Amino acid sequence: MPRPGGVLEVSVNQRMLWIGSAAFPLENLTRVEATKLKPQRGATLLSFLKWLALTAVVYVVVDASSGSDGQDGEGGEGGNPVFVVFLIGLAIYFIKELLEPAKPILAVETAGGSVAVVTLPTVEELRTIAGQIVHAINHPEAEFTAYVNELNNYNGPVFNQNGGQNTGIRL
Repeated sequence: MPRPGGVLEVSVNQRMLWIGSAAFPLENLTRVEATKLKPQRGATLLSFLKWLALTAVVYVVVDASSGSDGQDGEGGEGGNPVFVVFLIGLAIYFIKELLEPAKPILAVETAGGSVAVVTLPTVEELRTIAGQIVHAINHPEAEFTAYVNELNNYNGPVFNQNGGQNTGIRL
């Protein structure tokens, strides 16, 4: 079960790996990997350019529909303050996304292609948990409990993925 503050329990009990409320039979695990998830800076840049183009189109449409023809001295010289504020916010968001560091993750994949992903502050902590999971696979009597953080990103806290499609979010 999720604990307050975005903390999940990861445990192995009776040959089942529990990540929050998701359960995985140990014999179905095909990959347990602790690594760093690098931000997709190319996708962030593409998203920024899309929003910038959409903002420009909306600005042109609004400006054209307002009837400004430049003869009354208001011909859009200073720009609309709403669009300026939006552009500043968009730029700040873009810069924040570009400066986002790589995030340590623990990915657990099953034979069916599902993936559960969680995080902690360091890869070393996650490698310790990965080692405990692998040990439990090879030793039926092994059990342990650890606590990890929910992975907070656009896919949700902890997500299960089958092939290239998100198949469910575990809160």
